[in-house]
Amino acid sequence: MAAIPRTLVAIMVLAFAIVLPAVQAQAPAPSPTSDGTSIDQGIAYLLMLVALVLTYLIHPSDAFSPHELF
Repeated sequence: MAAIPRTLVAIMVLAFAIVLPAVQAQAPAPSPTSDGTSIDQGIAYLLMLVALVLTYLIHPSDAFSPHELF
C-alpha cells in the first residue's frame, strides 16, 4: 500500500481544524434595522463629494480670468 505524503496529511489536518469548529457555530444574530442616521450620513457625504467636484470644475475657469481678484 502506498504511503500518504506528510504534506497531504498536514493539509488535511489543517482543513479539519478550520472546518470542524465552524460546524458547532450558531447562526449570527440578525442585525438591527437602520434608524436613518446612516442614510442621512451617506447623503451628506454624497453632497460633499458633489460640492468638491463642482469646486474643482469651476476653479480652473476662475484661475485664467483676465482680471485679478486680489
